[in-house]
Amino acid sequence: MKVVITGGAGFLGKKLARRLLQQDLAGPSGKPERVSELLLFDVTKASGPGLDDPGVKTLAGDIANFATVQSIVQGAATVFHFAAVVSAGAEADFDLGYKVNLDGTRNVLEACRALGTNPRVVFTSSLAAFGGELPPAVTDDTALTPQTSYGAQKSIGEFLIRDYTRKGFLRGTSVRLPTICVRTGLPNKAASTWASSVVREPLTGVDVVCPVTPETIMVVLSPRKTVDAFVRLHDLAPDAFGPGRTLLLNGINVTARELEQAVGRHAGNRKVGKVTWQHDPAIQKICDGWPQGIDSKRARSLGFQTDKDLDEVVRNFIADDLDDQMKLAKVTATTA
Repeated sequence: MKVVITGGAGFLGKKLARRLLQQDLAGPSGKPERVSELLLFDVTKASGPGLDDPGVKTLAGDIANFATVQSIVQGAATVFHFAAVVSAGAEADFDLGYKVNLDGTRNVLEACRALGTNPRVVFTSSLAAFGGELPPAVTDDTALTPQTSYGAQKSIGEFLIRDYTRKGFLRGTSVRLPTICVRTGLPNKAASTWASSVVREPLTGVDVVCPVTPETIMVVLSPRKTVDAFVRLHDLAPDAFGPGRTLLLNGINVTARELEQAVGRHAGNRKVGKVTWQHDPAIQKICDGWPQGIDSKRARSLGFQTDKDLDEVVRNFIADDLDDQMKLAKVTATTA
């Protein structure tokens, strides 16, 4: 059973890859099968602990090149399509955002269609599909009203997944993700990157600048719960998610200040970095346009779980990822 992860060199791509090396997935027959080949595709080759398995292949290339995409999906039973230009990056570079987030997604779907084997496709969408005047918590029935190019691109991707599945070309599902917190690595161009930074950097002894106000709300889900959701989602039939074939994942509501305070509760004997509040109106505007809460009855009824509270999110980061982040912080400090 061959599985492809686009965006496989990214944080979630590598997290999912490590899980799939340890766990069976539902194959084309619906029965659990071992993943015999796991191909990680991204703009750079994936590397890191746990990816040296002989069944793992890593390739670098351009998701907007159809011939490249067609070659990587050959023989695939499943494609997890994570590759994307993130929110603030897509807003800053209109052409690049559409090239990767729209043309790249269409390439993946067309390549899967050409297989003629009805492969399983899991597409990561975003809360950025919502915007404008929103209820206190978005639900499974809240209309898509994106206010950014990134949100528009993700919304279009959802409709493409729906239509390609309706036509029988593939078995697709979209999943709207809350902000994943806490991510390892360096801050990126996502407007939500601060949600990880105000926890991650201080716990490694590094000072950090937060570009939003302390009262800014973010809906978050830990990487551990997110990967659990990917595996569970994959093994359910696409029609389990309603006619839109989309799952809205629940998360917990936290403020930037609460994230900062959680660091203090779990600092132990570590020397923690300081959070400085430096308002960026452009980032604030994007974040304020996102939902302030999520209430997905469908996700709950299908058994998808959130973190119990913010303390669990931070504990999971410390247990799963802090050691790797400390190593990265030392390398970054040495080369700076």
